[in-house]
This record gives sequence, structure tokens and C-alpha cells, in this order.
Amino acid sequence: MDQPFVVAIPARYAATRLPGKPLRPLAGEPLVLHVARRALAAGADEVWVAADDARIADALAGTGVRIAMTSPAHASGSDRLAECAAIAGWSDDTVVVNLQGDEPFAPAAGIRTVARTLVGSGAGMATLATPVEDAATLADPNAVKLVRAANGDALYFSRAPVPWPRDAWATPEDRSRLPPGGHWLRHIGIYAYRVGFLKRFAALPPTVLERIESLEQLRALEHGHRIAVELSPEPFPPGVDTPEDLERAERRIATAGGA
Repeated sequence: MDQPFVVAIPARYAATRLPGKPLRPLAGEPLVLHVARRALAAGADEVWVAADDARIADALAGTGVRIAMTSPAHASGSDRLAECAAIAGWSDDTVVVNLQGDEPFAPAAGIRTVARTLVGSGAGMATLATPVEDAATLADPNAVKLVRAANGDALYFSRAPVPWPRDAWATPEDRSRLPPGGHWLRHIGIYAYRVGFLKRFAALPPTVLERIESLEQLRALEHGHRIAVELSPEPFPPGVDTPEDLERAERRIATAGGA
């Protein structure tokens, strides 16, 4: 039997690159509602949207999705989720999956896998990764890479190409090709935590590496906490972060029925 879990979706109205992102229409419905349906399809016991604006709550009224009105001053998604957990009244043992509010095509199998990985590993956090398939992705600072230990725990997350293929990329010309070996992983930004750990994590002070890379998960590693990493059982299609992404999402639904 799959691990029982709840899903919390942080939904920030004032997104920088796509203002009002949670409520942008996708196939005639709010983007965040598509994300919530993915969580329900995965078998979540409860699906909450941690909103920062009453317009999000109004748009989701009557959909069956629960709303936690959280502070607009939160600096990170984990801070918003910690407040959501308090509003929802979840126990410290509850497994909560942090599903980003811009993932309308998140596969149900991936959502279940991250919850299962958390419980099976005993780590404070769990997340997913997928193999890097081309050199452009490896070099792209917007594609976060990660390195795993032999036991599957994360060693580091970076916007840089890690591990650096020293011999295969000896010259600039070589860097247009992905070296063989399958040693490179791209991080998928979905997390699972026990609620008790989520509360502790949100209370930790920001760290140096977190600020340098602008990657919140590095805070957990710098404070000595484990992050278990599992490969996603299915591809995670690109999320929606820009108007161009939204157009691609519309075309995906139109041509493939959202599959």
C-alpha cells in the first residue's frame, strides 16, 4: 500500500516573471487548479493551496481544494508551507508533499514516489531527479543539478555543471557535447517532509551556500540534514514560469489532452 500523504501547493500571486500566475487561465481554468487535480489523482488524502491573496481563494471556491490563507511576507515556499501545516492542524508525523504551483503536468507516479522515498529513507527531506539528456541543460544555470552519494542522499545541489567532466570538457569546443556515462542529474523541484521536520527547517537561519546559489534546499544540507533523492519514475514536463511557458502548456493540452 502506498504511503498516506497530503499535498500542499504554495501559490504566490505576485510572481515576478508571470504576475498573477496561480490564476492565469489554462484551458479556461486557473493554473493552480490543474496542479491540485494532479495531486488528487496521485491519491493525496488532502490537497491544500497555501495562498497569499484572497483572489486565489475566491477562484478555487467550490472546487474541493482546501485553502490556507498565509502571509504575503514569506520569503520562501517552505515558510509558507509551515504556516499552512499549522492552519491545517497536521500532526508532526504527517507526510506532506510540497508540489510547486506551476506544475500542471506533474505525474501522479512522481508525487507518490517522493512520499514513499521520504518514509523509506528515514531522511528529513526527499526529492526527485532525472538524468540530464544534453549538454545545454548541464550548462544552463536555470536547470539545477545535483550529486548523490552511494546511499542515494544528496551531496550537493548547484546551478553549475556538477560533477565537472574535466577530461571530456578539456576545451570549450568539447562542452557542446554531453559526455557518456550518465553521471549527471537534473533536480526536479518537488519535496516531501514530515511536518515536524518542515517546521524545524523553516525556522533554520539562511545559510551562505543557499544565498550564493539561491537554492533553499542547500540550507538543509548546510545544517547537516539528509535529503534523500530518487529518480522520477516518469518524466516531469516543463512547468509554467513565463508567458511563453503558458502558451506551450496550452498547446500541450490542445494537442495531447494534457497527457
